[in-house]
Amino acid sequence: MSSTFFYNGPVLTMDGECKVIDCGWLEVEGGKVAGFGEYIQGQTQIPAASEGVDLEGNLLMPGLINAHTHAAMTILRGFSDDLPLMDWLGEIFKVEKNLTSDWVRTGTELACIEMIKSGTIAASDMYIFEDAAMDAFDRSGMRAVCGEGMFDFPSPSLSDVESMFAEVERLAEKWKNHSRVKLALMPHATYTCSPDLLIRAGEVAEKYGMMFHTHISETENEVHMVKDKYGKNPLMHLDNLGLVNERLMGAHMVWLDDNDIALAAQKGVKMLHCPESNMKLASGFAPVAKLLAAGVCVALGTDGTASNNNLDMFTEMDYAAKIHKGYMLDATVTSDRDVLKMATVNGAKALGIDKITGSLAVGKSADLIVVDFSAPHLVPVYDYISHLVYSVSGSDVKHTMVEGKWLMKGRKVLTLDEKKVISDINEIAKEARKFHKNSVSN
Repeated sequence: MSSTFFYNGPVLTMDGECKVIDCGWLEVEGGKVAGFGEYIQGQTQIPAASEGVDLEGNLLMPGLINAHTHAAMTILRGFSDDLPLMDWLGEIFKVEKNLTSDWVRTGTELACIEMIKSGTIAASDMYIFEDAAMDAFDRSGMRAVCGEGMFDFPSPSLSDVESMFAEVERLAEKWKNHSRVKLALMPHATYTCSPDLLIRAGEVAEKYGMMFHTHISETENEVHMVKDKYGKNPLMHLDNLGLVNERLMGAHMVWLDDNDIALAAQKGVKMLHCPESNMKLASGFAPVAKLLAAGVCVALGTDGTASNNNLDMFTEMDYAAKIHKGYMLDATVTSDRDVLKMATVNGAKALGIDKITGSLAVGKSADLIVVDFSAPHLVPVYDYISHLVYSVSGSDVKHTMVEGKWLMKGRKVLTLDEKKVISDINEIAKEARKFHKNSVSN
């Protein structure tokens, strides 16, 4: 693998102190970070065998990590807006029951292009026909932790619970040696999965050393449903089943009480915060400040584009930093540093890949982005991290690299055919439009 030498710009490694080297260099060799430091004009030498990349004052940093999404739902962007969650799901299901693996592959390709262009290098993806999604992530060059959505009832891809577990075993074997694309157990939620299904999924996760990713306490109504059926709220129900541990990735976790928060902290639960989706579906405000104070690993996700409606993690950081200040009437909570960690180091920890990525350290994978700081909305700069959280948008990302390979260079995606994917999505939308209550033609 070739080497790359970045120089002459700020370098943010996301070490424990979020320190920025104001004018730095970073060398990539063999797909990994080989070194970094302060760049001194006329003294720091560019290795002869390296591709030299002059940052020209632009910022180099770790790529972002989307800890919870449903990538192929790019097909349904804007399909069912301004509805509460259960009504929204009803509209979405009208299309999802007609999904095919080809639709999921193409929808995931579009999601990968959107994420690459907005600085995301890894995602945790839960959907159906997930093998097709994993193939799309593989060809995109991104990292992904993926799982087939599991339910008590048939899904469009699998006919029953036994076939769902058979598919998990098949995917575990197929993808076991892949360096970037990994499998996780992803039962949908406590209100769509029986205790037997959840326990069995937990056993499989433990068998293979996989993460266990599920929706938890997204809405108040969900909490009431689970309490009525099992006598406990969702997190306590999962704990009663022996599933609350360091493998558990809880998406949303909006309606938690103090006992839930204490349990999550004690047992190492990873909380996946999706503020834009929670706002759009009027699900509520997750107790993120309390979770952080308790020491819970809080990561950040976009959810799917049918409930967001984009995959821009910079926008997600902006919302995550602001909504809790407004809700709690406290400008000091969810600081820019807290939120940037959610989108980088905490995201890597949540996905179980923090030894590989999430920060730029010698020996870690060269999963990085370059952000263009020359635009008017990013001038002047007093604090780079403040700008990354409150001012940068995904369109400011100039380059994206994973394992030392360019996924995007100069705003051009190099791993997927953007024009073809968009054309294919528009053809799929012609079919999906048949199920839209207010269908319009292009």
